[in-house]
Amino acid sequence: MKTMTCKQLGGACDHEFRAETFEEIAQLSKKHGSEMFEKGDKPHLKAMEEMQGLMRSPENMQNWFENKRKEFAALPDNT
Repeated sequence: MKTMTCKQLGGACDHEFRAETFEEIAQLSKKHGSEMFEKGDKPHLKAMEEMQGLMRSPENMQNWFENKRKEFAALPDNT
């Protein structure tokens, strides 16, 4: 089990996600982002705008995901 924060994953807060795989942690982050979007949380909305800018380039988005996967892999196991 590894831990990453919302900020580490491109978000706006220190909410922690814990998961066994990067894919699981990405899904938790996505769910959290959706909840913050529904609440109209301004810092998260700003972070989402920045991510949307990144997503305009498939290559940049792929690089971002690969870097986050590597960051996740390098984290210590904290089960």
